[in-house]
Formats: sequence, C-alpha cells, structure tokens
Amino acid sequence: MNQELFEKRKKLICELLEDEMYVPLKEKELAAFMQVAREDREAFRKVLDALLREGKVQVTAKGKYIKPDERFLTGTFIGNAKGFGFVEIEGRAEDLYVPEGMVNNAFHMDRVQVELLPGKSGKRQEAVVRKILERGSRQIVGTYEQSSSFGFVIPDNGKIGTDIFVTKERSKGAADGHKVVVELISYGDERHKPEGKVVEILGHINDPGVDIMSIIRGFDLPMEFGEKVMNQTERIPDGVSEADMAGRMDLRDVQMVTIDGEDAKDLDDAVSLSKEGALYHLGVHIADVSNYVQENSALDWEAVERGTSVYLVDRVIPMLPHKLSNGICSLNQGVDRLALSCLMTIDEKGNVTDYQIAESVIRVDRRMSYTSVKKILEDRDEQECREYESLVPMFEQMAELASILRQKRHKRGSIDFDFPETKILLDEAGHPVDIRPYERNTATKLIEDFMLIANETVAQHFFWLEIPFVYRTHDNPDPEKIMKLSTFLHNFGYYIKTSREEIHPKEIQKLLDKMEGTPEEMLISRLTLRSMKQAKYTVECSGHFGLACQYYCHFTSPIRRYPDLQIHRIIKEQLRGRLAEKRLEHYQERLPGIAERSSKMERRAEEAERETEKLKKAEYMEGHIGEIFEGVISGITSWGVYVELPNTVEGMIHVSKLPGDYFVYDENTYEMTGQDTGKTYRLGESVRVCVDGVERMTRSVDFSIVEEEEAL
Repeated sequence: MNQELFEKRKKLICELLEDEMYVPLKEKELAAFMQVAREDREAFRKVLDALLREGKVQVTAKGKYIKPDERFLTGTFIGNAKGFGFVEIEGRAEDLYVPEGMVNNAFHMDRVQVELLPGKSGKRQEAVVRKILERGSRQIVGTYEQSSSFGFVIPDNGKIGTDIFVTKERSKGAADGHKVVVELISYGDERHKPEGKVVEILGHINDPGVDIMSIIRGFDLPMEFGEKVMNQTERIPDGVSEADMAGRMDLRDVQMVTIDGEDAKDLDDAVSLSKEGALYHLGVHIADVSNYVQENSALDWEAVERGTSVYLVDRVIPMLPHKLSNGICSLNQGVDRLALSCLMTIDEKGNVTDYQIAESVIRVDRRMSYTSVKKILEDRDEQECREYESLVPMFEQMAELASILRQKRHKRGSIDFDFPETKILLDEAGHPVDIRPYERNTATKLIEDFMLIANETVAQHFFWLEIPFVYRTHDNPDPEKIMKLSTFLHNFGYYIKTSREEIHPKEIQKLLDKMEGTPEEMLISRLTLRSMKQAKYTVECSGHFGLACQYYCHFTSPIRRYPDLQIHRIIKEQLRGRLAEKRLEHYQERLPGIAERSSKMERRAEEAERETEKLKKAEYMEGHIGEIFEGVISGITSWGVYVELPNTVEGMIHVSKLPGDYFVYDENTYEMTGQDTGKTYRLGESVRVCVDGVERMTRSVDFSIVEEEEAL
C-alpha cells in the first residue's frame, strides 16, 4: 500500500469512529464494512496498528475499535535515571508527570497510553502508564562492563535508568570499556533487568572518534547511503545541459554572489541586488535540487527518512549524497546552475511591492565569505575593498536594504534572540583545542534578512493560491508559562504586559531591547526562549509568533532540509500549470506526514548536535581541572546551581557543595538561599568557580564556589 492510500484509510477510519451512528466493530467487521479486499487485509491491519500507536483509536477488551476515552492519552515517554518520567503529548503545553512506581516498565522514547490521575492543586498533572503501544528503543549504545561470567551495558543516554544485562555468549567478545550497540531481547520487569545482545563493537572508550560515533549510533543517525541511492546519484550529470536550461529565465548576466562560512561546501543560496531610484530589486536564488531528486525515487525516500543534514562538531551527516550537495546542486562560482529565484521589488519602507517566483539558470560571480563581507562593510578593509572593487557598491546597497528589512520586522514585533553560537576547534585526533563564541556579524545578519523576506514572500503567495503547502509555524506561548516568566522578571525590575489569553511578540521584543547590554541579558533571554513553544512544520498556515508574521515557510535550503525540497516541487508544478485535481489530492494526503516527520527529524538533529558539543566541551575542560574562572549563574534547581563560563561551557555546583550554610531552593524566584546566613544565589549573578572534575560519559562538568580569600 502506498503512503497516500495509507493516510487516506487512516483518515476514513477516524471519521467513521467519530460518527454518532458508529457501532463498535472488530477488525474483520471493520474491513468488511470498508470493503477492503481479502488480499489487502494485512495492509489494513497495519493502518489500524498505526492509529493505535498514535492514540487515535482504542481497542476494547473484546477487540472492538472505538474512539479514545478522554481519560486516556497517548504520547512519548521521556525517562529519568531516578525512576520517574514524563509523557510528551502533541498539542499539550505541559508534559505529564509519571511518578516512580507508575512507569510500568516504559522505556525512554516508548509510545505509551497513560491514564490521568486526580489532580493536585498547583502541581503538574500526574499520570500512570497503562499500556506500551510501541517500543522506542530497540538498540541502545553504551559502555560494556565485564564480570566473570556475564556483563552489563551502561547506557550512554542518562534517561535510561537501568543497565542492560548481557550473557557471555551474547557479548560478541566485548571487553571492559568497549563502546557497544546492544539489541534488547527483553525489556525486563520489576524483578529482572532488561536483557540484550551485543550486535556491534564501536571501539574502546578512549579510541579516537569512538565518542562521536557513539552519539551518532545512539541517535540512530544514518551514516552511509544505500546502494540504490548511490547508483541513482552516479547517473546524475556533473554539469547543466542546454535541455535543462530550456524554458527557464536566464539570469546568468545578473551580478550575484554566494555568502557563506569559509568551510561551507553546500552552497544552496545566492543573492543579487540592484537599485532603481527608491526601489531595491532583490533576487534570492536557490539551488533547484528537485530537478535531480525526483519524487518517490530512492534518493527522495532517503531524504525523507533523514529529514535534514546534521551538523556535528567534527563532521556533517548530509541529507543528500555529496555529489549533489557539494556538486551539481551547489551554486559554485563561475558555473551554470539551475535555480528557483524569488525576485522582489522592495520600497524604502521594506514593503515588497512586486515579486516573481521563477525557474531560472544562474551563474555566480564570486563565492564570498562572511569574514570578507564583514571586512568590507564593517572594517572598511582597504585590501578587501580593492580585491572585490566591482562588488562593493552592491554590498553597500545590501547593507542598506538589510537594515530597512530588519527595522520593519522590529517595528511589527519580531523577536531576535541573539545568542552566540559556539565554535569548537579540534585537532587532527579530534581533541578540542579551543572553544570560542561565534558571533553574528553584518554579513551573517544580511543573509538572514534576505532569506527571511524570501521565505515570507513565497509562503504568502502560496497561501493565497490555496494550494497544499508546508509552512513553518510557531504557536503562541502557553499563557501559564508566560505568567510564570512575568513573575520572575519582577524580581529583576522588568515587566511584560500579559493576559490570560495571549501575549503579543512585541512585548517580548521590548523586554529584550530593555535588557540589551545588561549582565542578566543572556540569562533572561534564555528563560524567555524556554517559555516559548518550538517552531515546527505544518500544513496549516497558523503564523509564526517569533517572527511576528502570518505567512512563513522554509524555501531557501533544499540541500539540507526536506520541507524546502518538497515545496520546491509544488512551486515548479504550479509554475508549469500541472497542479490538476489529482496532484492537489496527492499533496493533500502526503504533506501532513512529511511535515510531522520533518519536525521530528529536526528535533533529533538538534539533540545530537547539542550532545556532541557537550561532549567536546567536557573533554576540553578535562585539561583545566583545578583552574579558576569567572562565570554567570545560568540556572538554579533544587539539586544545584549551574554556572556558564564566557566560552559557553556550563557546569554545576551541587547544592551540598555550596559553602557556609544549608541552602534551600525557591522555585518561584529561582533562588538558592542559606537558612542561617540568608546568603542568596540568583540567576545572572557573577561567581568565581573552580573546575573540580569532569565526567565525560555523562558530559558533565563539576564546579565549586571560590570564596574571596581563596581567589587571592
């Protein structure tokens, strides 16, 4: 059964169960009612299983299918090493808390059905796991510990709170300290540990590259491309033919550049700009990846599976093979390339007065780096200005226009969290030698501004065409979280206008403007960000809270993001007049699954990227044990105080190590206060800390407070 029919049947079953006239039916009865042919029964069962996993249907004790009971909810179990857990439920602002003893053998990332427990005033909603619908972890990565006649695997993922028992025969010859992949053959119970067999030995914990490989395998990130995919890739031409260019807008004579980081190899966007009187003519030209990645091909399904490229500390795991991403789809200098161009006319107030979306053929004049463009625009570097003399006027106009666009966004309330990114420098053996914040500059912001306006323009165009599409949306924050944030901000003397119903992004923007340059800026920015929801891909154009705009999509990176590639196909079919009813129906069925999958893969990539950064930061701090640093309190919990150093490394001071008193945590003010002395540790406060130790396995750094006399 193809994906389209699969989704159609899911939808029909849900509609049937919602019908007031529906009488609960068993699987066979349901299949007969829906006139499912005998040879399709197996496929039909898979549809029902999928609906069960998603919590959209429920089965009675007698095997009859009904719509879910409101007391029962379905979500993803998030484990904790201490035995309790949480359940994430799509569309619900706050996770459910599952106390220890009510987990009922659920593992981290399992799909579970939970029953809500009677509420306790002022506390997080509690639930008990009633059924495990689908196991989330079949394989676990961890460290093997050898005993005389058996072994244990200690999971790398701290959210799995139990070791995995491995008999000697199932150890594959693993030795003490080996990083292994273990396949679960039993999930255990109250009396027995989970049991598994070693299926792969990644290497010893101290071998170069094994640490990163463990994270890659732990997140199930695909490293290699399959034979079918590579065969298909080999057949893709290295250059653009005359036939490829036929019927396209020829923009090869238009002056344009790519602007990227020095080490970037997948150049998927180029920009051009000219000015006529008070009007700017901005061109955003995006590599036409869809010309080479056909729908439903092996390449396409691989890209769907991966969802996004993953940027780890020491490597990139691409969504598409290098021949595409670094070759024919990369907008390299001086060669003909196929593109989708968004050509906009923008007035002096930043309004797009006219635009055209077109299939084009382009030729980039120069491959520029952010550093070079910064030198030209900010530093007025004479040598750089001489080298790129013919391009300098265009760059100056680009800076003008970018500033206009930024001001316009700011005026409507767009929120800009300007967090420094971390640059971790590694030596040849993969050991970190330096960590430094990677600041945004004029050039990086300029490209951001141009990509944002192109994304908005494309999204708005297709919204009004009423064509199935994939949008990038960001829901309004949960009012309770905003009220909690507001209470906390009062302690710092900041106020935001809130209501029980909603908050306007402009209020958050005003707050960030007020704090600019203050010691607490980074901290409150982070807390504010945490109180907001995650952006995601949807088929509904419900607006983007953070950008304060109604229409937004991801159009500009089809090499590394599947939603961009998907909407490129829709754009081209619309431009060519091929979106007949059948194709519209096809996209209507296909896109919800694509949006959901892409959001999920994006979250996985972000987590993997975060974990590799934490790992290398911990490894770097191993060389600084005993040293003293100035830091800022970045987080406070009941178990300790988190401190962030200027190089973005974060470590923890356990509550028991806070000197001079017994300290108690106040969750309303995020403060740690000494019972006898009244000494208080507050968020944003500067402290001197000593690096006490590092645990590379848990990727954690331990600090202790350095009191004044110690520091002297």
